[in-house]
Amino acid sequence: MTTKRSILFSVFAACLIAVSGSGTAGADDPIDVVASFSILGDMVRQVGGDRVRVTTLVGPDSDAHVYRPTPADARAVAGARLLVVNGLGFEGWIDRLTEASGYRGPVVTATAGVEPRRVADPDRGEVDPHAWQSLANARIYVRNIADGLAAIDLAGAEMYYGNAARYVKEIDAVEAHVRKAIDSLPVERRKVVTSHDAFGYLSAAYGIEFHAPVGFSTEAEASAGDVARLIRQINKEKIPAVFVENISDRRLLDQIVRETGAQIGGTLYSDALSKADGPAGTHLDMMLHNILTLVAALCDSSGSVTRGVWLVRGADASRRSPPCAADCHERCVARRKP
Repeated sequence: MTTKRSILFSVFAACLIAVSGSGTAGADDPIDVVASFSILGDMVRQVGGDRVRVTTLVGPDSDAHVYRPTPADARAVAGARLLVVNGLGFEGWIDRLTEASGYRGPVVTATAGVEPRRVADPDRGEVDPHAWQSLANARIYVRNIADGLAAIDLAGAEMYYGNAARYVKEIDAVEAHVRKAIDSLPVERRKVVTSHDAFGYLSAAYGIEFHAPVGFSTEAEASAGDVARLIRQINKEKIPAVFVENISDRRLLDQIVRETGAQIGGTLYSDALSKADGPAGTHLDMMLHNILTLVAALCDSSGSVTRGVWLVRGADASRRSPPCAADCHERCVARRKP
């Protein structure tokens, strides 16, 4: 059945590509770049600026783990001059898509040079693909994207590297705020539960302990035993908050909340951005939103911390600080006193 579906997809994609025509871009036309999912799409736009026209295959609030490419996606890839993917097995469908599209152009693997996080069980041999959750890794992504764009557009190389340098400065400023916010939390409160294991790089980089009922992919299903063990762990360690992900079904987490008394701490953005007018419309906005949501919930699970708006872009980035970082530690200590 799978083979038949793949053949039909390939034929349909080829027909659409032929109908659309290849065309020849003019000298002043933007360069067509296809990014596999929304977080990469934002990074390519930050580096490429006006010289690129970005098509994102898996859009905001969508799950790349379970995505099924369409003939329109094949047509977009066929017309691209550059394809940017995450790698580390994140896009399990990308090889089938490029084959169906006939794409033979360059591919930037954004995680090239990243030290991959591997699952604790060596027999499973899984690699965590969610490397963008570490801002140190984000710098690697940006460098790889700039190199890829410069390789196909030498005339724009100076601009690409200039944009990349500016973007890295923004990443530096955001990371300083992230560390300041997390440092305000007592170590014993830095434990949370999420829908799937998407925050391992964030955990390793910033010292928050994440637990999840399923592994690296949302395609996996939690067994009754997995859920029972997690519930026992939450009760034993008094994990204070459970967080919903923007791409995941929350019913399992609702069950865990009912059986443990943990609080829903808010929504985290794991594998996809929000829409542009949402709280996580860019990668840096996503990182800021996630950290503020975590800190606000773990700092005071009664919800008394004011979250406010934390704008960290450009020149403002070095002057702004998280709204609850200054007093979060004192609040957490005070609420535990008898």
